[in-house]
Amino acid sequence: MKNSTIKNIGNYTFWLCFILGNICLFGNIITKNIDFALCGFVLLYLASALNLLIIFGLLIYGFFRRSQLPNCFSASAMLCINIPIAALYTYIGLTLNSI
Repeated sequence: MKNSTIKNIGNYTFWLCFILGNICLFGNIITKNIDFALCGFVLLYLASALNLLIIFGLLIYGFFRRSQLPNCFSASAMLCINIPIAALYTYIGLTLNSI
C-alpha cells in the first residue's frame, strides 16, 4: 500500500465514526427521541469493534512492512482519538436520558 492509502484508511474511519456519533448525539438532543440514543449505543459497540479491527490490521501490516510502520502508527493514532470523544458522548447521552 502507498503512504496515502494507509493514512486515508485511518482518516476515513475516524470521520465516519465521528460524524455518525454526532448525528446520534445531536439528534437525541434536538428531537428528544430515544431512538437516537439507542442507535448511539449500538454505534458505540460497532464502531469500537470496527476501529479495533482496523487498528490491529494496520499494526500487523506495519510489522510485516517495517518501512510502513510509522504511517500505520499515525493512522492508528488518528483512530485512537475517537476513544475519549466516544466516552464524552456516552456520558452526555446518559446524563441527558436520565433527567
